[in-house]
Amino acid sequence: MNALDRIRLLRKTLGLKQGDFACRIGLTQNTMSMIELGKATLTDKNIKLICATFAVDEEWLRNGKGEMFGPTSPYEKELLEVFGKLTAGTQEFILEMAQSLLRRQAKWP
Repeated sequence: MNALDRIRLLRKTLGLKQGDFACRIGLTQNTMSMIELGKATLTDKNIKLICATFAVDEEWLRNGKGEMFGPTSPYEKELLEVFGKLTAGTQEFILEMAQSLLRRQAKWP
C-alpha cells in the first residue's frame, strides 16, 4: 500500500467524500481526485495539512509504519511511552490521579 492508497483509506475511514476531504485541507475535489489517481503530486504541504487536520500520524501516511491516527497532544506520545514502562500498580495509581484531576478541572472556572 502506498501513500495514495493510505489517503484513500483515511478518507473512507473518516467517512468523507473526496470533495469534503479536499475542502477541509484547502483543495478542490478535482485536485484530490488527481492526487488519489497519482496524476497530481502529493506535496509535503498536503501531507502536513492532512496530518494536522485529521490528527494522522505522518509516519503512517508517508511510510505505512505505526498507526493511522497519531497523538492529539504533543505530550501524549511521551506520556504513553513512560506510562507503558511503569508497573501495573503504579499505572493504576496514575490513572486514579488523572481521573481525580479531571474531576477538579471540571470544577475550575
